Amino acid sequence: MNREEKKRAAACAALEFVIPGEPVGVGTGSTANAFIEALGGIRGRIDAAVASSKETASRLAAAGIRVVDLNAVSDLPVYIDGADECTRHRHLIKGGGGALVREKIVAEAAGKFICIVDDSKRVERLGRFPLPIEVIPMARALVARKMVRLGGRPERRVGFLSDNGNEIIDIHDLDILDPPALEADLNQIPGVVANGIFARRGADVILMATEEGIESL
Repeated sequence: MNREEKKRAAACAALEFVIPGEPVGVGTGSTANAFIEALGGIRGRIDAAVASSKETASRLAAAGIRVVDLNAVSDLPVYIDGADECTRHRHLIKGGGGALVREKIVAEAAGKFICIVDDSKRVERLGRFPLPIEVIPMARALVARKMVRLGGRPERRVGFLSDNGNEIIDIHDLDILDPPALEADLNQIPGVVANGIFARRGADVILMATEEGIESL
């Protein structure tokens, strides 16, 4: 299978975690888009969807799926999303599409977080993929200097604003030895809205598409 076929396979495997009659949280990105396509085939079985970005909300609506605000949902049994990197400990880097803050919110609200990936996303240690950090614009230079002191190489995502109106800094060459600790430390820097390490609330299950089929972690 090529990568697109693997994404579709992982997306279809995630359908078994969707609870009939209940809302489902849906992530952002190419693999999440494959899940939206698969979800459209069973849209009559779900109550509604909570979107992690404006783009996802538009795609869900186009697929005939009712979109509701997270604040209108008392219980969200499951959230399904992709990742830019994942480890065997189910720690993730997310945010390549710039939706990391809303993705973290929906993941935190969900009873179970199912991550769908192809095997190209598996790493032994996080950090090969540049770590996205969403920052309040006036704090961009401050946060960048602090990242340099940590050994990272910050790069502003030029011409991009998140759905929240903030900027994204991508941190290259950062050695992430303790993902939960670094995630917490980065969030304490004034001006940081959130960072793309998903370790303190990592995935409950990773569905990884490989040449041999779906591997569940």
